[in-house]
Amino acid sequence: MTIWAIVPVKPLRLGKSRLAGVLSDDERTVLNRMFLENALSILRETPQIGQTLVVSRDPAALAIARELGARTVLEDGTPSLNNALQRATLLAKAFETRGVLILPADLPLLTQPDLESLLAQMEPAPFVAIAPDRHRDGTNALLVAPPGLLKYEYGPGSFEKHCELARQAGAKLTIFENPNLALDLDTPADLDLFNAAKVKL
Repeated sequence: MTIWAIVPVKPLRLGKSRLAGVLSDDERTVLNRMFLENALSILRETPQIGQTLVVSRDPAALAIARELGARTVLEDGTPSLNNALQRATLLAKAFETRGVLILPADLPLLTQPDLESLLAQMEPAPFVAIAPDRHRDGTNALLVAPPGLLKYEYGPGSFEKHCELARQAGAKLTIFENPNLALDLDTPADLDLFNAAKVKL
């Protein structure tokens, strides 16, 4: 059995609203598209990932996903990331998936070696691996086996919430510290770190 990746994507023109002071709407749209294409390309080239499922309410994002070989789920109704992820996980479970990887598209420094290092942590179920953000507040990658083991609690403080849910489920919990996975692009300070990292490459 393989692992399914679930990639939640905000509308490309609306994502990264906290960068509005430093980037125009068009610049943010281009940035969001670039990050999505990078994440999907890496997932497609990673042998352990059997299928990628993109969840979004944005038809443009879903069209990009299909062009890159991913399955798609149209999010409708009241926006709720956690509910959308639960729906996507139910779909993955229907295909006897070994585990699910929740991976946001806005990880600008993500590389295939980073992803494979995370997947290499996987142990027999019940198992959870969490890659926190650089503030150890949010969850930047979440690997769960079996699918559906956890109720998702994305939002403020999700890192500690997911850790506690893993413990309550009796899962082996691994905290995966990785600087590339730790940087998500939400604020001007994050953008400065991203640009500094690009200069070093």
